[in-house]
Amino acid sequence: MGFVSVIVAAIAGFAFGAVWYMALANPWMEAANIKKGEDGRPEGDTMLPYVMALIAMVVVSGMMRHTFALSGIETFGKGLISGLGIGLFFISPWIMINNGYTSRPFKLTLIDGGYATFGCAVIGAVLALF
Repeated sequence: MGFVSVIVAAIAGFAFGAVWYMALANPWMEAANIKKGEDGRPEGDTMLPYVMALIAMVVVSGMMRHTFALSGIETFGKGLISGLGIGLFFISPWIMINNGYTSRPFKLTLIDGGYATFGCAVIGAVLALF
């Protein structure tokens, strides 16, 4: 059952990312300095980033499940808050470091860090449900 919960949580995190970045597409492309094609999507858009993102969600979900099992996190609320903490205090600072050293706008850190924070909260909540 653990494998199924990891896959479902990964899909939930990926789906949240789709909604997040669709809602923030224009500010994100501006902050990331990505040119828009005629269709409004990033120029040269391929499937590779989406495949890599889905794989990353499986890896993150798998490690979160392992950590939750060792920590006894079994309720929706604890999963949600623990996921939120992982995104806010582990992943978002790392994004800030990477963006800072490459002189990217702080707006990009907020957008990507927001996804990491709330995406991990979604993953944590789903893991706790299974």
